Amino acid sequence: MTSVRRAESVPEREHAAATIGGANPFVGLSRGQVAAAAGRWAAHLVADPAVATDHALRLAGGLVRIAAGASTVEPERGDRRFVDATFATNPVYHRLLQAYLLWRAELLATVDDLHLDERSADRARFALSLLTEAAAPTNTLLGNPSAMKRARDTRGTSLVRGARHMLGDLRHNGGMPSMVDRRPFKVGVTVALSPGSVVFRNEVLELIQYLPSTTRIRERPTLLIPPQINKYYVIDLAPGRSFVEHAVAKGIPFYTVSWRNPTPAQRDWGLDTYLEAVLEAIDATLEVARSDQLNILSMCAGGLTTACLLGYMSAVGDQRISAASLVVTAIDVAVRSQMNIFASPPTVAAARRASARRGVLPGSSMARVFAWMRPNDLVWNYWVNNYLLGEPPPAFDILAWNGDTTNLPAQLHSDFLDMFVDNPLVRPKGMMALGSPVDLSAVTCDVYALGALTDHIVPWQGAYQATQLFGGATRFVLSSSGHIQAIVNPPGNPRARYFLNEDYVADPAAWLKGATEQAGTWWEDWGSWTIERSGDERPAPTRAGSRRHPALDPAPGTYVRE
Repeated sequence: MTSVRRAESVPEREHAAATIGGANPFVGLSRGQVAAAAGRWAAHLVADPAVATDHALRLAGGLVRIAAGASTVEPERGDRRFVDATFATNPVYHRLLQAYLLWRAELLATVDDLHLDERSADRARFALSLLTEAAAPTNTLLGNPSAMKRARDTRGTSLVRGARHMLGDLRHNGGMPSMVDRRPFKVGVTVALSPGSVVFRNEVLELIQYLPSTTRIRERPTLLIPPQINKYYVIDLAPGRSFVEHAVAKGIPFYTVSWRNPTPAQRDWGLDTYLEAVLEAIDATLEVARSDQLNILSMCAGGLTTACLLGYMSAVGDQRISAASLVVTAIDVAVRSQMNIFASPPTVAAARRASARRGVLPGSSMARVFAWMRPNDLVWNYWVNNYLLGEPPPAFDILAWNGDTTNLPAQLHSDFLDMFVDNPLVRPKGMMALGSPVDLSAVTCDVYALGALTDHIVPWQGAYQATQLFGGATRFVLSSSGHIQAIVNPPGNPRARYFLNEDYVADPAAWLKGATEQAGTWWEDWGSWTIERSGDERPAPTRAGSRRHPALDPAPGTYVRE
């Protein structure tokens, strides 16, 4: 079923690539794209030899100062590659560090002096960063003093272990260094532990009702719509780090959708398919909760789905959603970011053809793109740990969840690509959902929108646009962390911060300039906001489900295990 259809003709634009936002994980990242970006940079460098000469002379002069011990080049604060004290105390390693940093800086600086167009400059900078991060001395045995010490102290055992890890990754992980030891994390055993039951199931989703932990609850339930590109249990990782646990402790009746992991047999599932399934889940939630309305909480791609759902329900006069929360959701996908630099009409078309041929966009391919967007943190860090130091990858619940990938059916993949290409949510009636035009300005329920300050997947400025597009009262909160860290943000973290400013001006930068910093986590702020919109208290139910929708399986259900 084709689900994202243009409500009006969108003319082809010569610079259409400039409007494609956040699409890289859906488009893919190939060696050819990176090589083309580097080739364009090199061609401009050859055509402008003065730039090459200038930076070569700067590099030569800097190397002379490094050799003489007169250089002040130092790593940026927070660069964990060079924390070994040897880089500061050993003159050879210190000069090696400085030479690498100087070479890297001069190479990247050429991009700014070549007067490339904005998109080409972003692509060249990314391609060169892949090269320079790969060339870091710490990625080699001799250039990494920690690895050398480990090899000496273990009499070479660490190198043998590292070779075994590398062979294992070549065989089982596509040649990428493993980021996590997933063995300690078993769904329903060590993660996704909040008690509850599946109370509804269709071919697309399961609906989980969580048991209350208080004697009285609010009358209006909250239903979570998770992203289709990950499994839902990021909101229920472990006791003390579980959003579900936090919500039910406040007396909020909490339900969640758990998506089925599609195979090529479900290639025709599109956005409309998912919207129809969510509408059935809403029906079941309201019946089980004995309520006329509910609140919706959504995250990332689930937020895009929810925005379309809100537009559809507004168009048909369905008022059953009292309030909606959109967590790290790019309502405006045209915001410039690293995540869209290689998306263009030809690459989008190629990605669409590839998933149509396979029937799905594999979750593993999206995970690979996410990793190469942050190579130091998500690739080379584990290269050093696993292979040079011979250590196993860490056992960490968030990384284990991140590695538990899901597929996108080809049609939904195509529908999301349409959204990234056309950016329809920013235009009234810019798209159709279930046969009705989507106009966010006609959505009058209260909206809670969360952005994340250092989010490299959903730039917070794109999430901020919810304040400008929805027709009801919108509250925007900016977490101080990144994409996943914003979602998993329980109380008690002394470093947790968020920003508030109720003057929702059009310019996000101006909003941030006037915002005040709050200590703590947005979970608490969201809880208070949601409770105000959840009705009166009533006695908590003593069992899950209802006569019409009885408990089928204990949480976390069956679809999450696929």
